[in-house]
Amino acid sequence: MPQPAAVRVAIVDDHESVRLGLKAACLESGFEVTAAAASVSELWVAMAGRSCDVIVLDLSLGDGFTVTENVQHARSMGAAVLVHSIADRVALVREALAAGAAGVIPKSAATSTVMAAIAAVARGDVLNNLEWASAIDADREFGKAQLAQRERDVLHLYASGLPLSQVALKLNIKVSTAKEYLDRIRAKYVEVGRPARSKVELLRRAVEDGILALDEHGHVE
Repeated sequence: MPQPAAVRVAIVDDHESVRLGLKAACLESGFEVTAAAASVSELWVAMAGRSCDVIVLDLSLGDGFTVTENVQHARSMGAAVLVHSIADRVALVREALAAGAAGVIPKSAATSTVMAAIAAVARGDVLNNLEWASAIDADREFGKAQLAQRERDVLHLYASGLPLSQVALKLNIKVSTAKEYLDRIRAKYVEVGRPARSKVELLRRAVEDGILALDEHGHVE
């Protein structure tokens, strides 16, 4: 039976010691390190058209580019982006998640935790880990989608399990209007780095924000 291909990792950090440490840990974990660079632009050159599965990206590179630009540039190489940064930089973490980063792991995390995060992101998993929750707890504005009351009403009913037509009927609005509210709700969650593309994710956001409550069996109360 053929062995599964090794996870291909690229590393972007402007501290050489961090790059070397991550590279050594990745190799020890059986990953292939495609390239390591001090900036995303340098990585682009170093990759020379090659591809990888995960780019481990520091947020504070001081390279003149915004976090959004660096995350999007990294993603354009066809890789998932794992943010590896200092946990207290919440505003930068929020921006990275909104730009499409697959997850966040703090530099204070154990090496084994970082390696497990790389493997998870390589599988296509969204790293919905404690660091996300810690970031939200550290900065209450991080989690606030600033939903208007009518948007909260729509989210409450829709996430409870009602189809959009029933939501519209209960609120005495058109189905098209209800859909506009739902689109606006999703956009607001994306803006704060907490995307909610599916109904299940909307339910999760509603519970997290106290719009809905679940009983001990996980059913909407």
